[in-house]
Amino acid sequence: MKPKAIDVKPLNNYILEIKFENGEKKYFDVKPYLEFKKFDELKDEKIFKTVKIAGLSIEWENGVDICPDELYNNSYEI
Repeated sequence: MKPKAIDVKPLNNYILEIKFENGEKKYFDVKPYLEFKKFDELKDEKIFKTVKIAGLSIEWENGVDICPDELYNNSYEI
């Protein structure tokens, strides 16, 4: 099982800074996901900035989330 996200900060250009329970800090680029209908609302920066920790991963106020494994595997070291 991948480490749990414990903190998330939205940055410019649809990048998230994520801290994981193992102490790692990584960046996750949301831009590739914006092409999918499910993520369409996140193009609005006000909604994008509502990201928060939810369970093992992250979630936005509109209920959109990202799989914890995908979040960890597709993020890169700061």
